[in-house]
Amino acid sequence: MEYEIDKGFQYPFGATVREDGVNFSVFSENASSVELLLFNSNTDIKPFQIITLDNKNNKTFSVWHVFVKGLKPGVFYGYRVDGPQNVNEGHRFNKNKVLIDPYAKGNCNDLWDRGRACDTNDNLDVSMRSVVIDVDTYDWEDDQLVNIPMKDTMIYEMHVRGFTKSETSKVENPGTFLGIIEKIPYLKDLGINAVELLPVFEFDEKEVLKVTEERKKLVNYWGYSTMGFFAPTSNYCVNPEFGKHLNEFRDMVKALHKAGIQVILDVVFNHSNEGNDKGPVINFKGLDNSIYYYLNQDSKEYYFDYSGCGNTMNCNHPIMQKFIIDCLEFWVEKMHVDGFRFDEGSILSRGEDGTPLKHPPVLWGIELSEKLANAKLIAEVWDAGGLIEQGNFSGYRWAEWNGRFRDDVRRFVRSDPGLVGAVANRIAGSADVFQANRHSPLNNINFVCCHDGFTMMDLVSYNNKHNEANGENNNDGINENFSWNCGVEGETDNQEILKLRKQQVKNYLAILYISIGIPMLLSGDEFGRTQKGNNNAYCQDNEINWNNWDIAEENSDLVRFVQQMILFRRNNSALRRDSFFTSEINERGLADITWHGTKVNSPGWNDPEARVLAFTIGAFEEDQPDIHVMMNMYWETLEFEIPDVQGRRWYRVVDTALPSPSDIIEKGKELLITDGNFKVLPRSIVILISK
Repeated sequence: MEYEIDKGFQYPFGATVREDGVNFSVFSENASSVELLLFNSNTDIKPFQIITLDNKNNKTFSVWHVFVKGLKPGVFYGYRVDGPQNVNEGHRFNKNKVLIDPYAKGNCNDLWDRGRACDTNDNLDVSMRSVVIDVDTYDWEDDQLVNIPMKDTMIYEMHVRGFTKSETSKVENPGTFLGIIEKIPYLKDLGINAVELLPVFEFDEKEVLKVTEERKKLVNYWGYSTMGFFAPTSNYCVNPEFGKHLNEFRDMVKALHKAGIQVILDVVFNHSNEGNDKGPVINFKGLDNSIYYYLNQDSKEYYFDYSGCGNTMNCNHPIMQKFIIDCLEFWVEKMHVDGFRFDEGSILSRGEDGTPLKHPPVLWGIELSEKLANAKLIAEVWDAGGLIEQGNFSGYRWAEWNGRFRDDVRRFVRSDPGLVGAVANRIAGSADVFQANRHSPLNNINFVCCHDGFTMMDLVSYNNKHNEANGENNNDGINENFSWNCGVEGETDNQEILKLRKQQVKNYLAILYISIGIPMLLSGDEFGRTQKGNNNAYCQDNEINWNNWDIAEENSDLVRFVQQMILFRRNNSALRRDSFFTSEINERGLADITWHGTKVNSPGWNDPEARVLAFTIGAFEEDQPDIHVMMNMYWETLEFEIPDVQGRRWYRVVDTALPSPSDIIEKGKELLITDGNFKVLPRSIVILISK
């Protein structure tokens, strides 16, 4: 049957289900004609109805729209858009290309063949299809955003598939959203209260990036090349049937919320999966290439590549700005997401000519959206075009990944000299980075490792990257990792080296959780996950990336250390500040923070060989302890003076040089210190509290 149509309405964009039919709306400023193709199934080659949109009745300014009476959810659709075909002017219209809807809540790739889609003019038999989905039928059971204050947030960065794909995870639904639900008790026991998921928006998992000499296919595992921005990828679903893929994601969100865990999504608005001028036409290229992308003004056939991925989205064009904000509001309103981390976020600061803007409209639009008022906003504040905005990112509430924390702490723990001043700044919340722009510790995301680079165990096991499995002759990935292998490169049976490596990991973890700012932990670092020295594992959908839960059992002492460090941070409000230190003095004569070396009040700021740092954080709440930290990154035991604390005594909580459970002592069982000096063993950290 063919459906009757009406003129429809321009907003909202996408396919909107109503009681009496479905409205379709799509933007194209330069198109001369638009066709809507309707398909009965996801594998139908030919549409059962082609609806030509009249440029008088079905067009409002540059928005093309039509209402299809009686149409129900479950129908598949696509667009054919005609217009200028002059690539020198930036136009890539092709009336023979079937395009998916940028606002679609689901897309089908059963027929999709990327290679043939690039090579053929008419892609009808190899194109994707969008699907009509009613997004308002899910039972949320009164679920709400978790709304944990930023200062109390403890982030756990994970890949949905990698978290449970290994058979060692022992879940019923490995590698899926539902698999995460099965591991919620583990996350609760660990103590984190926010998961930051690597991209879950639809991306092309059929794309083979390269084939190695061993004929091993390398794929887009991380997912940083989005095709469908309004849809969770069905590849992370047990039942990929369209509509149900949304609900499996929602089931995960709802279950995490019930456990008090926030859901933060890593989002990629800086580029799309359409690639450069040789890439396929999927949606934006065919809808209005010159609007959505940065083009080389000398030759508009080619793309400016600030992203390092072939193209760059023109984020501050009004239409792209609307697209991004609409997308974020959808994920908050309809999918109950608690926040977002923006990959290569500095690209969103660039104007339509690529120049960085003082007040980028899209960033301020996100900041000031009332629908996003409670969503956490986190930015990676650099891009592949060389724009670095650490400490200068637009807006008031945007938090930033602190790359300086990562690098300074890594170098300090591996015993580089003369870094104590820099490390003191990082531990104190990086006021030198953020304060001048009227930001606070709430804008600071501290991390030692993330998905991009070495894992924490590899950081102490390898001096050099080992990316041979990526098929690029070990030329990919960064060369300077500020790592140290503790004496042997890679795997070893030497028990002394293994002990030192675990001790170094505990040093990193201790610094992460006692530093002012918001801590982020990479999934698996709590139990020593390894990627065998691969620091760019973006293409490895295998054991290199999957969490090996057998290691978690073997290193249960390390897991316990992380659990107790998180609990220690949670129990001490002085570590969860929302303002920088001001030298305020408490009733016992202690400043909010005081710096030391091996001698009290004598930090080695000007000592180029200094490898030790100590500090005291004074408590200002009656039921809270003062905290004293001694860090010895030298290779010999050193004796540290301990400051006097009026009316109280010092008790040891942490000593990273000791085996479990002595390395961190549970609350109420801390050990009394009876001497005014403390011998701190080589390459270790000791934490005391006052009572």
